[in-house]
Amino acid sequence: MRAKTILIAAAAAMAVQLAAGAAELRIGFTLDPLTLDPGNHRSRETESLLRTMYNGLVAHDPAMKLVPELITGWTWVDPQTMEVKLRPGVKFHSGDTLTADDIVFSFNRLLKPAALDGQTSPRQGLLGPTKDVVKIDDQTARFLLTEPWPVLPAMLTFQEVVSKSFTEKSGPGGLATAENGSGPFKLVQWRRGDSLVLERFAPYFGGAPDIAKAGNACIDRVIIKIIPENASRTAALLAGDVDIINELPAHDIRTVEANKNTKVMAVNGTRTFFVALNNTKKPFDDVRVRRAANHALNRQLIIDKLLSGRAVKLNGVMAPAAFGFNAELPEYTYDTARAKALLTEAGYPNGIDVTLDADGPQKETAEAIAALLTQAGIRTKVAISDGAQVRARWASNGKREGDMWINSWGNGSLDPTDIFEPTLQTGGRGNSAFYSNKQVDDLLAAGGRETDSAKRAALYKQAQLLVNQDAPWLFLWLPQDLYGVSARLSGWSPAASGWINLRDACVQ
Repeated sequence: MRAKTILIAAAAAMAVQLAAGAAELRIGFTLDPLTLDPGNHRSRETESLLRTMYNGLVAHDPAMKLVPELITGWTWVDPQTMEVKLRPGVKFHSGDTLTADDIVFSFNRLLKPAALDGQTSPRQGLLGPTKDVVKIDDQTARFLLTEPWPVLPAMLTFQEVVSKSFTEKSGPGGLATAENGSGPFKLVQWRRGDSLVLERFAPYFGGAPDIAKAGNACIDRVIIKIIPENASRTAALLAGDVDIINELPAHDIRTVEANKNTKVMAVNGTRTFFVALNNTKKPFDDVRVRRAANHALNRQLIIDKLLSGRAVKLNGVMAPAAFGFNAELPEYTYDTARAKALLTEAGYPNGIDVTLDADGPQKETAEAIAALLTQAGIRTKVAISDGAQVRARWASNGKREGDMWINSWGNGSLDPTDIFEPTLQTGGRGNSAFYSNKQVDDLLAAGGRETDSAKRAALYKQAQLLVNQDAPWLFLWLPQDLYGVSARLSGWSPAASGWINLRDACVQ
């Protein structure tokens, strides 16, 4: 009995030592996940956190090239049927093997009306004309479309696969607070509004093999601390309380770089920033006034002063890395004389008075834009409101009473479908400028169906030129995504997708 007691005590002591010696990575992150259910949100931040625990059929490599993740590849059987082959031996955190049944269940849960505990998934629109997903065998599934949609593989990067049996056993709303993914880490605890605690999943299949490993990952535990306030996140990094922070403010770059224990890491972003101009009411119903506003803006000055030079000017909707990007769009050069001449031509020789709506995080940028516009005769007052209030005011089906709104839209797929259609197609869910051009609509519709890549790119380039001429927005910039990281971190780099990929991360 005494020997048994000694063995138990020794084992307990060893467990404590192992726990104490376990490598722990700490992250300071802006927002708490809205839910742990991959099918019940439309938040980039939520998706970024869920990707530490879940995988998708397709992923992006560091260069944003599409690569198979849970599948070995995809094949177009015909323009409206795509077949995927599941990678063998993938395990959920429960130990169950992932099969085609889980793929079919996961996607039909997103596609079918009321399939998400009685409601329709808010992610349904991300699957376009996909009408069904069917099982061929345990390793094979097919996506059935109502019309050709060549962008489907890129859009699959936004969807995670859940366990059919686990979801059904969890009952209505069960996935909102529990997880059973196939990712490199599994959930230990979620303290709402405070933190998520994760631990390494030893049987992890390794992720997309086309993404080269950075080294041998050595972290056993991850603590994601929710720190919404920018200054507090930076302070936590500088104090050594966290090893990674997202959304590092540009004005903190020098401070982080001056600290011997921290550094700045950046990646070209995929989020287009713009000011939506209300195309349906005076004064911005006149294209000459919209063009005048673009000429009145010294974008490079704002980029240099407020973004520390960490952004590129845009002359349209798409990022330079996106498919079909038109690099030959004319630039609205900074020219106050030209701006004033256009205002006079439009019937406003004494200038105009307008209001620029913005939420709190955009206050400084909005004030800089307003000051520059005012110098050119576009006298601009800034109105700061809660983000939800501003979005409601500028909803595509709203009252359309505002003048201008500083806004942005992500394009994680780097395909025009993901940004062009929602923001500039007539009636698009993100068309905050209330812009409408039938020729643009026709080009976008044709581009969405065209399977020839060269022809498809040409359609989108033509649409970009028309939008550039119509100037429904103040075209702004594409900023880099900035992160602050600890010097003790290795094997990790930021991704343009915004995912916090910890597969190879290591701390010393």
